[in-house]
This record gives sequence, structure tokens and C-alpha cells, in this order.
Amino acid sequence: MKKLIFAFLLLFLAVEGYSQNSGFGIKAGLSSTKVDFKNEQIVPNDAQTGYHVGIFGRFGNSLYIQPELLFTQTSGGFTINSPGEGGSEKFKANFNRLDIPVMVGFRMFKIIRLMAGPIASININSEIKDAVDTVQDVDFNSSTLGYQAGLGVDIGNLSVDAKYEGGLSSVTENIGSFTTDNRINQWVLSVGFKLF
Repeated sequence: MKKLIFAFLLLFLAVEGYSQNSGFGIKAGLSSTKVDFKNEQIVPNDAQTGYHVGIFGRFGNSLYIQPELLFTQTSGGFTINSPGEGGSEKFKANFNRLDIPVMVGFRMFKIIRLMAGPIASININSEIKDAVDTVQDVDFNSSTLGYQAGLGVDIGNLSVDAKYEGGLSSVTENIGSFTTDNRINQWVLSVGFKLF
């Protein structure tokens, strides 16, 4: 089965890879992130704004594959409620990571694209801070897996993508003595420019 998928991918790239819509470029954008914990004692705060910069490739015409390599900085605030221990504590999580989304999509009406695919995230430097200092007993996963889905618009060499990203694996195992199931869900808006 793996050989069949690999052969199909090579055939697809060979046939469609040199179309007028294929190429490589740069992209940057903003995201609105909310950290969602599956723990009643950990309450997420309002969404935070992050950013990403990197490169992308697009191979194909009406049906295409779009791999990307992005440096991403996101953050999210949350409050830990400790009943019987004197109230609650506010924290802010900062995530610096390398994101590798691979979108598969199709083009409609020559300028509109629909796309979806997996995204792998590799942790570069992530931390959680409280009001005083950085919290030391947080276990971050070295990599996580998620998905993205959305639509894009192409005007000449300029591309605008709007995507929703959800998590498929945990980002942190625990925060102190609290076990978490932490998902980063975000809306992502990107502007890309095809260089060649």
C-alpha cells in the first residue's frame, strides 16, 4: 500500500509539477490561538495573537500539494483554580516551534482554492510563566501532530490563505501536579508571494 501511494505521488508530481500554478515562495501571517485544556481546574483565557514566517511550495494545477516550512510563535493564557488552596493563579504559555503543514487541495474558478491536510509541529523553545517567573515542572512534547483546513485565493503571484488548525496530539503532559490534555486550536491567516 505504501509503495502504491508513493508511486501515485511521484506520478502526480511528474504530470502536474511543472504547471503554471506550481512554484516556491515566501509567506507570513498571524494566528489567533486559544489553549484548550481538558481539565476542569484549568480555565483558558481569551485568545492570543501569534505569528509565523517561512517558505512554501505548490505542485500541481487543479489538484495540488502545498508543503510549508514555518517558524511559528504562539501563546495562550489560562487560569488554574485551586479550591481550598487559596484561590487561583494566572499563567501564560509561549510556544516557539517549527511547523510543517502539507496541504492537499483543489482549485475552483481559477483563483479560489480549498485545502486540508496534516501539520507536524516540532518544539523549539516553549515555556509557561506565572506572575513571578517561569514554571519549571512542565513537560512539553518534542513534537505534536494536528490538522489544518481552509481556503485560499490567488491573485497573480500573491496568495492569501485562511485556515483553521486543530490538535491531534497533546502539547504538554502536565503542568506541575495537574495532568492535562492540551490542544492548541487556532485560526491562521497567511499572505504568500510566489518567487518562481
